[in-house]
Amino acid sequence: ALRAATAHGVRALIAGGIDDADLKQFLGYELGVAITGHENTGVTLVVTEGFGAIRMADKTFSLLQSCAGRRASVNGATQIRAGVMRPEVIVASEDARTAHAAETAPALNAGALVRIIREPWFGAIGAVAALPVELVALPTESHARVLSVALDDGRAVTVPRANVEVIETR
Repeated sequence: ALRAATAHGVRALIAGGIDDADLKQFLGYELGVAITGHENTGVTLVVTEGFGAIRMADKTFSLLQSCAGRRASVNGATQIRAGVMRPEVIVASEDARTAHAAETAPALNAGALVRIIREPWFGAIGAVAALPVELVALPTESHARVLSVALDDGRAVTVPRANVEVIETR
């Protein structure tokens, strides 16, 4: 599918997940994990959830679908070490008045939609249920601020705050 997209002039693809064997076959080599985005493939690939058969978050899909037909800039570069960089999709606004709106980082507060980005719940999505202020001892014997997440499947889990990313809903 990646080769066919490139052959038809597709400049960017956004998917929930990708099989690592398919990516290796497309690139011709194993992709490193620390820094990506400088591969010479002719197409930019943004994977919103991770490797494997992972479904794109419904809110992400709906947001992208609402932008269908509009011009977009896609940057698939990632860096997971110091100076973390995430892939970006920037879509031109339909309303010129919004071009000057102030940018704010999404707030991590009760009710915020989050994705867990570390095992054992990697990729799980839910709403923040509580943000205790006290530090909590982790299995690693370090102490960190945590949050409770009510997952979409009904489970409630507690994770370090650094192990989630807020999903913007505006």
